[in-house]
Amino acid sequence: MREDLIIQTITPTSHNLGDFRVHRALPAKERTMVGPFIFFDQAGPAQIGPGQGVDVRPHPHINLATVTYMYEGAFLHRDSLGTEQLIEPGAVNLMTAGRGIVHSERSPDTDRARASKLSAIQTWLALPDRNEEMDPAFEHVAEDRLPLIDSGSARARVIMGTLWGQSAPVTTYADTIYADIQLSPGGSVPIDPSADERAIYVSGGDAALDGLLLQPQTLYVLRPGVSATLMSVDGGRVVLCGGEAFTSPRHVWWNFVSSTTDRLMQAREDWEAMRFPLIPGDDQEFIPIPQGRPKTVSYP
Repeated sequence: MREDLIIQTITPTSHNLGDFRVHRALPAKERTMVGPFIFFDQAGPAQIGPGQGVDVRPHPHINLATVTYMYEGAFLHRDSLGTEQLIEPGAVNLMTAGRGIVHSERSPDTDRARASKLSAIQTWLALPDRNEEMDPAFEHVAEDRLPLIDSGSARARVIMGTLWGQSAPVTTYADTIYADIQLSPGGSVPIDPSADERAIYVSGGDAALDGLLLQPQTLYVLRPGVSATLMSVDGGRVVLCGGEAFTSPRHVWWNFVSSTTDRLMQAREDWEAMRFPLIPGDDQEFIPIPQGRPKTVSYP
């Protein structure tokens, strides 16, 4: 076994959001970021009954980019730029908050009319200092535009950055790697030292790294500069993420990320005063500022 491969193991906190559970690996007390990734959620898997759906009401973000990647089910994304975009499995929604954006994510009507499933990975990427206050933006990249490397026993979709010689067309602001790896029984894939910081998360099934068994719903931060082989006995699904190490700190409070705490508090005041732009067609509801300590914070 290669225990020297892993420098940190993070067990997510688990939150019940009504019809489904969310496992949150970042930010954690032990670690805030892996490369630009400052938030890492696995939502579901969940079964949703007919007539029901997920409603993430309008809420704001600043100084970050959100990345939504579906395993099963669909979300209808709307934002204050006027975007309305359905996302389904294998595609990517990248929403860049910059100086400020408001968005909602809801189950589409077609899913509400029948029993449906929901399973997704949602992440936030901190923006470099030069991009924190940029104009907000949104892009959708369809499944067929993302590189898929298929060795027969393993299939890896490159979501962001360059891996295994293939590059995704999704915009990156800092050096970023992000991939969805599906291992067949007995399958394997190389994990090379292509980034300052890297982490592996087993979202389902089983996986091992150079013979070291990995636990599901656990984030493993890998030692920089070390190569390894990811493998599975019975089949598994794994997320690889990371990128360049940030040289300046990032702070998190609720849905806000920034290099300064003053900017976080300004965003809080702006949302309470409803100074953020509204979402065309979805402006009748909103998520209020939490009272007390929110579930997502940075740790001193």
